[in-house]
Amino acid sequence: MTRRVLAPLVLLMSAALSAQAPPAKTPASKAQPSRPSSADQARTANLAEYAELLRSDVRAQKVAIITEMMDFTEKENAAFWPVYRDYDAEMSKLGDERVALIEEYAKNFDALSDATADSLATRAIDLENRRRAAMAKCYDRVKKATSPKTAFRFLQVEHQLQLIVDLQISASLPIPK
Repeated sequence: MTRRVLAPLVLLMSAALSAQAPPAKTPASKAQPSRPSSADQARTANLAEYAELLRSDVRAQKVAIITEMMDFTEKENAAFWPVYRDYDAEMSKLGDERVALIEEYAKNFDALSDATADSLATRAIDLENRRRAAMAKCYDRVKKATSPKTAFRFLQVEHQLQLIVDLQISASLPIPK
């Protein structure tokens, strides 16, 4: 059971980690000017594209991973997928908002004001809260359509998949000065 559960996630994580992530931002020494280099500017400009690529990569593999991990009965399978499609559509819209936030962050990175930083942070927190609310709503719907145990298993799989994407995106985002 453990091998069946871990194998798809390990494969997905390997694929995600091998994606061409932008290089991590290295701290500037005090002797260097505070103006970002052209390499920093290019990397920042590619953050949104990277987030979208990673997101689409995971989405392409997600159905196969969920199918493998959940091991549905025929009845559970028929009940689960319509609920999941609704959830996936909602999460896709939220993912689009996340990419738009990353694009705005990248656009403003070189001259990030306190007001812009506050706006981005507030909207990111709100977005994360809506992602969690969508997951909770999906859990309730899957629980009613199948069983609490099946819904819990889906919640675990979905959470792990989201963590992989979130880690990759977060690791690629430079920290503003």
